[in-house]
Amino acid sequence: MSQPVLSARGLGKVIKGRTILKDVCVEEHRGSVIGVIGRNGAGKTTLLDILLGFSPPTSGESKVFGHDSLALPATVKGRIGFVPQQDELIPMITGAQHLALHSSLHPRWNGDLVDRLARAWEVPLDRPVQVLSVGERQKLSSLLALGHDPELLVLDEPAASLDPLARRRFLQELLEISSDRTRTVLFSTHIVSDLERVADRIWILREGALAWSGELDTLKESVVRLQVRARRALPPGLALPHALTQQVRETWASALVSQWSPGEVQSLRDSLDAEVEVQNLGLEDLFVELHA
Repeated sequence: MSQPVLSARGLGKVIKGRTILKDVCVEEHRGSVIGVIGRNGAGKTTLLDILLGFSPPTSGESKVFGHDSLALPATVKGRIGFVPQQDELIPMITGAQHLALHSSLHPRWNGDLVDRLARAWEVPLDRPVQVLSVGERQKLSSLLALGHDPELLVLDEPAASLDPLARRRFLQELLEISSDRTRTVLFSTHIVSDLERVADRIWILREGALAWSGELDTLKESVVRLQVRARRALPPGLALPHALTQQVRETWASALVSQWSPGEVQSLRDSLDAEVEVQNLGLEDLFVELHA
């Protein structure tokens, strides 16, 4: 197998005694669109900052293209495009001047792509950044990150300030840009519907830990909700295999379980002397269940 584009092992971060990340282990290869989702404060931005070498981990290690995140060579940094949650644009100069400046710094600059996206996203390049809306600034930052055709594109809440129509256009273009499978895209969001439109892989952060990492389709197929209705009182500590969450109330139980196999349902019915209903869930329902 080829060298991972991104990898982390035992990654942890503690700030002023507060655990932000704990024991995060991931590995991603070329060509994936990876969505990172979690509640506000789950550690999404901190994780991206550590992976890109902007912040040191308290424990563990991370690598980009096989190099330690904290010591990335200039050649590796040139293969990365990054759109931060808070942009770092220069207020007094225009979008066109930003593009001219960045294109002069990169020997490989895809002017045709930038021009096309600027038109599609309706970015007002003739105005100083200081008069642009937050959404317009986000789109300009994305143009700057994409202009040099990065092999790894990292976006932190890239569409959070866009209206629904602009967000849909942005995500459609993102999907088209990554369709040739030569570029890896990693983006964080709290908008679950965005993930289902473009991501083929997903990381779910829950209280600083990685509750899931893998293919989105596999998540939907292997994580299900079980509704149990028994003929007698169930034990309070219902021992369901691979239970992620569970609630038990006398003869009724509801549980979210992973690694589910349809063949398990009959043995579960027999062991609990109960009716067991299996419910497949959409990503938004899965996310809500995990954070309930």
